[in-house]
Amino acid sequence: MDLGLAGRRALVTGAGKGIGRSTVQALHAAGARVVAVSRTQADLDSLVRECPGVEPVCVDLGNWEATEQALSSVGPVDLLVNNAGVALLQPFLEVTKEACDTSFDVNLRAVIQVSQIVARGLIARGAPGAIVNVSSQASQRAVTNHSVYCSTKGALDMLTKVMALELGPHKIRVNAVNPTVVMTPMGQANWSDPHKAKTMLDRIPLGRFAEVENVVDAILFLLSDRSSMTTGSTVPVDGGFLAT
Repeated sequence: MDLGLAGRRALVTGAGKGIGRSTVQALHAAGARVVAVSRTQADLDSLVRECPGVEPVCVDLGNWEATEQALSSVGPVDLLVNNAGVALLQPFLEVTKEACDTSFDVNLRAVIQVSQIVARGLIARGAPGAIVNVSSQASQRAVTNHSVYCSTKGALDMLTKVMALELGPHKIRVNAVNPTVVMTPMGQANWSDPHKAKTMLDRIPLGRFAEVENVVDAILFLLSDRSSMTTGSTVPVDGGFLAT
C-alpha cells in the first residue's frame, strides 16, 4: 500500500535510537524528507550515513531555550512524530524531584513546544498536517515503579485529544500510538529477566512483545492520508494488553 508520503517533510524527535530511528528510516525509504532530532550527535552522524539526505538537529529537548533556537528556523514541516522520551523508574516512595522534572520536561513539555512550532508553521502556510505522539500502554495501566512515567504518558494521551480538538479546524490531525513493551535494544535489556517478562506476557493475549516495525507501521499509517478521518485517537499496539 502506497501511503503517499513521498515529497512530504517530516520531523522526528528521539531519532537516534529505537522507534525514532526506525521511523526515520521508514519515512526516508518512503520518499519523505526527514528532519531527525536527537540529543546524541554520534547517533545522528550514523543515521545520516545510513539515510543520505536526512537533516540532523542535535538538541536536548529538555532545554526549552535550546529547543526554540534549534527548531525556530527548521522550515516547513508537514508531518511530526513526537517520539523522544525518558523512563526513569523509581518506587513511588523514592520518586525524586529530578526524575519528575526531567520526565515531564521531555515526555510532555517538549511535545507541547515542538508541536507548537510545527503547528504554527502549518497554520501560517494554510497547509494540512499530521502529528503522532508516541505514548504507551502505561498511560492506561499502572505498572510498578513507573509512577512518573505512567503519569507523563497519561498526560500525553489527554494532550493528544486537546491538540486534536484545537488543531482540527486547521486541518491538522493529532493521534497517539500506545505500544506495549517494544523489542528495541532498551526494551530487550529492560525485559531480559524471564520472570519479569512472564508477568507482562501473561497479560498480553497474543503472548508476545511488539517488534519495532509494528509500531512504525502504525505511526506511518497515522501520518498518511489513509487515516484522514482519524484524529484524537490513542491506538494500542499492544497485542491486546489493554483489552484485558
